[in-house]
Amino acid sequence: MKIALMMENSQAGKNSMILESLNDVAGSLNHEVFNVGMSDENDHHLTYIHLGIMASLLLNSNSVDFVVAGCGTGQGAMMSLNLHPGVLCGYCLEPSDAFLFNQINNGNAIAMAFAKGFGWAAELNARYIFEKAFSGPRGEGYPVERKEPQIRNADILSQVKAAVIKDDYLDTLKAIDQDLVKTAVTGERFQQCFFDHCQRPEIEAYVRSLL
Repeated sequence: MKIALMMENSQAGKNSMILESLNDVAGSLNHEVFNVGMSDENDHHLTYIHLGIMASLLLNSNSVDFVVAGCGTGQGAMMSLNLHPGVLCGYCLEPSDAFLFNQINNGNAIAMAFAKGFGWAAELNARYIFEKAFSGPRGEGYPVERKEPQIRNADILSQVKAAVIKDDYLDTLKAIDQDLVKTAVTGERFQQCFFDHCQRPEIEAYVRSLL
């Protein structure tokens, strides 16, 4: 699995801590991590709005399989990611959230709070969230007796989102302020991950046109 970590300006100073915890877990499971957001306060400036655009590009182009995002509370990142087609982002404050999101909703992104409640042993909580997010089976329902309706409802939710967002994916990006999109794709590490792994030529061409 290819996993993208993206952090915005308010919590960029915690990137090295979160990246280390994510790498420790992902490495033990043979997953690959790409640190595509801000690595410190002086890095290419991003807000949680940019994170949603970045996540949608990476997931819809099959450049990565999963996105770990966040902001101070995690709420802004979750809303920003969920605005976009092809992105199903859960809100994870503790390991049980990650486990239940995987089992019941089986999405492709999580949003974490990197300020609210981020105190003593926060790095351990992050590590345990990642362990539940990236180990074991997915989409099997919880509890077991609720498996069938949960799998069915997760599929219906995806269908409803696809029906509500009727435009072609690239049309949705082009409808956004293009300066926002350009800022989102200008980071060097984002570009390396995207261009090295993009499997949708039309999306790649669009991003190159912005640059």
